[in-house]
Amino acid sequence: MRAIWKGAVSFGLVSVPVKLYSATESHDVSFRQVHAKDGGRIKYQRVCSIDGEEVPYADIAKGYETEDGEMVILSDDDMAELPSTSSREISVEKFVPSGQIDPMLFEKSYYLEPEKTGAKPYALLRQALLDADRMAVVTVALRQRTSVAVLRVRDDVIVLQTMMWPDEIRTPDFSVEAGEVKDSEVKMAEMLVETLAGDFDPAEFEDDYAGAVEALVKTKIEGGEVKRTPTATKSSGEVVDLLAALQKSVAAAKEARGEPATEAPAKKAAAKKTSAKKKPTTKKAAAKKTSAKKKSA
Repeated sequence: MRAIWKGAVSFGLVSVPVKLYSATESHDVSFRQVHAKDGGRIKYQRVCSIDGEEVPYADIAKGYETEDGEMVILSDDDMAELPSTSSREISVEKFVPSGQIDPMLFEKSYYLEPEKTGAKPYALLRQALLDADRMAVVTVALRQRTSVAVLRVRDDVIVLQTMMWPDEIRTPDFSVEAGEVKDSEVKMAEMLVETLAGDFDPAEFEDDYAGAVEALVKTKIEGGEVKRTPTATKSSGEVVDLLAALQKSVAAAKEARGEPATEAPAKKAAAKKTSAKKKPTTKKAAAKKTSAKKKSA
C-alpha cells in the first residue's frame, strides 16, 4: 500500500506521527458505452446548452445553481478566498462510547500506521481505546477540507473513518403503518430470528454478480464473439504461445487493410534454416570437385 497522507494524531500533549492509507478498494464491475454495431467507444463532447458550441477546457468555470435555476459563476479567485486548511494534524476532540455513533454517518475508512518514533504512543492510544471501549472523535484536513472523523481499533490497527456532516443525512419522508400486530405473529417472527441467528462472517458472502459477468465475458471470448476495433491490443482467448499470438495479430491487421495474407514468419524461418543447412553441403561438393581437377593435372 502507498501512503496518501502524513501527519500526526494529537491528544492533550501527546503527538503520534502517522501515515494514512486507504483501507478499502472497489471491485465493482465497470462497463464502457460502445456502439453495438462495431464495438467503438462512445465519445462525449463538452457542449454548451445555450449556443450548442463545443467548449474548450480553458473556458470552463465552476457554477453554482440556485434553487430557481439561475447560475452563479465562481472564478479561480473566488475559490481561492474560500476557507481551506492544509493542517497535518488529526486533533482528538473527545472520546465517546463505541456504540453511540450511528453507522450511517461513516463515509470512508483509512488505516493509520505509526512512524518509527511514534510506535509507543500509538500503542498506548490503541490500548486506551480498547480498554475504555470508546472511539475518538477527531477533526482532520483531507483534500484541503476539514472533516469530522473517528478513530477506532480494528485488528490491532487504528482506523480513521471520515463522517458525513449531520445535514447530509436525509430524513425519510414516509411513515409505516402496519396496523395491529398480534402476539402470535410477534412470537413467530422471534422464532424466525432465533432460527437464523449467528455471528457475522464476511467470508461467507461473495460478489456473485462480478463472477457471473466474468464467466459470461469468458464464454463470449471463447465463442469468438469479440468486436475487433482499431484500438484493440489483445487477442481473443487465452494466449499460451506468444509467437502464435503475434502471427495472428499480423494476419488480422493485414486482413483489415485488405492485404493478402503472407507466409507465416515461422514457416519462413524454417525455410531459411533448411536452406542454410543445404548450402554448406553444396560448398563442400564444389571444393571436392576442384581438388579432383588439381590432382588429375
